[in-house]
Amino acid sequence: MSVVGIDLGFQNCYIAVARSGGIETIIITNFKNTVHGFKKFHGRAFDDPFVQAEKPKLPYSLHKLVNGSTGIKVRYLDEDKVFTVEQITGMLLTKLKETSEIALKKPVVDCVISVPSFFTDAERRSVFDATQIAGLNCLRLINDTTAVALAYGIYKQDLPTPEERPRNVVFVDMGHSSFQVSITAFNKGKLKVLATAFDPYLGGRNFDEALVDYFCEEFKGKYKLNVRDNPRALLRLHQECEKLKKLMSANSSDLPLNIECFMNDIDVSSRMNRGQFEETCAQYLMRVEVPLKTVLEQSKLSRDDIYAVELVGGATRIPAIKERITKFFCKDISTTLNADEAVARGCALQCAILSPAFKVREFSITDVVPFPITLRWKSPTEDGLGECEVFSKNHAAPFSKVITFHKKEPFELEAFYSSPQDLPYPDHRIGCFAVQNVIPQPDGDSSKVKVKVRVNVHGIFSVSSASLIEKQKGEGEEMQIDSEPTVFAYFGTILCGFSSQRQMIIQDKLVKEVNDAKNAVEEYVYDLRDKLCGIYENYVTQEDSNRLTLMLEDTENWLYEDGEEQPKQVYEEKLDALKDERYLHLTAEEMSTVEKCVNESMGWMNSKINAQSKLAITQDPIVKVADIIAKIQELEDACNPVVNRPKPTVEEAPEVNDQTSGAHNGPTAKQGAEGKGDAKESQQTKPGTKEMEVD
Repeated sequence: MSVVGIDLGFQNCYIAVARSGGIETIIITNFKNTVHGFKKFHGRAFDDPFVQAEKPKLPYSLHKLVNGSTGIKVRYLDEDKVFTVEQITGMLLTKLKETSEIALKKPVVDCVISVPSFFTDAERRSVFDATQIAGLNCLRLINDTTAVALAYGIYKQDLPTPEERPRNVVFVDMGHSSFQVSITAFNKGKLKVLATAFDPYLGGRNFDEALVDYFCEEFKGKYKLNVRDNPRALLRLHQECEKLKKLMSANSSDLPLNIECFMNDIDVSSRMNRGQFEETCAQYLMRVEVPLKTVLEQSKLSRDDIYAVELVGGATRIPAIKERITKFFCKDISTTLNADEAVARGCALQCAILSPAFKVREFSITDVVPFPITLRWKSPTEDGLGECEVFSKNHAAPFSKVITFHKKEPFELEAFYSSPQDLPYPDHRIGCFAVQNVIPQPDGDSSKVKVKVRVNVHGIFSVSSASLIEKQKGEGEEMQIDSEPTVFAYFGTILCGFSSQRQMIIQDKLVKEVNDAKNAVEEYVYDLRDKLCGIYENYVTQEDSNRLTLMLEDTENWLYEDGEEQPKQVYEEKLDALKDERYLHLTAEEMSTVEKCVNESMGWMNSKINAQSKLAITQDPIVKVADIIAKIQELEDACNPVVNRPKPTVEEAPEVNDQTSGAHNGPTAKQGAEGKGDAKESQQTKPGTKEMEVD
């Protein structure tokens, strides 16, 4: 079994696999030729402002589903169908899984998938559901910059010991659609993320779009062409602008932009240099320093405490971005990591660490909670509500806390993000959790209810358990509540996704089998035709050659006419008709045995001939006649029972007159360990809330 790490990017997808010799990137997928740009639709409603802003830029259409979420319309089996974002991602992961298994020749089950560090609870749940639809065992959803930090630190042999001062490294990741920064502290055998910051809407595509806007205006005045009215021309301009951006990163001189037959059979051309590019993109370059400043402030470190600044992500190759990062940290930047593959390689390393199938060097990872999380419940206070911030910003994760409530009856907990203004997501609510079977003490007093809240390895918040403390003769005895707390969420949609995805996988498999059967017939026709004019030419009579050639021509014509679309069985029967019927009943194992014996005999004969050719005619021969006769007998004894075995006859089953008996009914066939930890921290609660305390 193989373990893989998957970097699901906005534009490209990278897959890395853990092998005994290290980490290897095996697949790089480009989304441009398929449905793409849907990564940030996870967990978002159709009316979400971000979804509506992205809608005009997409080559496919979006639709509002019954539950209000975003659906993607695609053409499948000659029909227009609308799928959820989870289903589309599940399809992508299924294809990546199949391609990986073909490349590795091993089944792929365990995986670790990267997500942006600013993904909220709903977005992470959506991605995790997509992995389940694809039949993958996702051991962890890991933040992009955390995966990069692991890929950087696990191979370092000179890290300080746990007792020494940690080595602080800044990781800057600017990809196609987002900008993320983190500061990580390294000690031997472990890493701890100190702080993260991000700009979810700044990436390489912003610079591409700035160039597209510039040239659209230029061509409108120069050639009287309205490029935005022609989707095909706009797509070509996007592609050329992306190429030009990459060229300007390596060359500061004037560079041409030439597109033949751009619109209305008109060729267009223009020029731009790096200085003009930076001037055009000034509004985006100004935003680079904001996350850098934020992450440094949150980590409570100074520039002198930073050991190195590592860059990853395609957009960090732009010289103007490098200059601003270098200037801010007053330190030379480092590019020791593969800018495109670092995230996937870190995911594969984490998967190898978590999977029992691999034994690798232990390396602990402590991530952070990107946004503060607060719990709210009904309270007998003046305003009727109680609140407690259970996880602050950049709190260590995964992490658990046990909170004690004093209640006489069942109650609900509402979890939400404390700072909606800092959230790159319109809904700050996480979910509601119902704690059932709460009863008062025998004397009528409130019962103590211990509720365990947790942010798990995926960065997903949950109320994981609850227990009731019952007083007995002055002693407290803990009793587990029968019913688990339940989350009022969106699980009904996912069940539909599982069902339809299974049907689609079965349908795709059937289509593939039909295509394989058809290709097998076509391949046999071409192969036998070549052999008739080649190695078989001297061993086939002219009559047999003409008969076989005519049969092959008829089969080829049938393939491209009546046989264009036929069931799998028809193609298999056609292939059997082309082959020699005398040997159709032989199994693949029997044919393999015969082939092995023939090859061994041929090898023996060739070795003896070569050895005999080196001897003089006066010397004794290498092989005697008796040896040759014995070898012939050995070959015949092995092959003749197989090739001479007659084709079995099929006996017709006698008819059974079963008039008296009725219908005959036969018998019917019938996640990773999470870290534990309770915390004692001073929490800020509203006055008068003695019904709750943090253990």
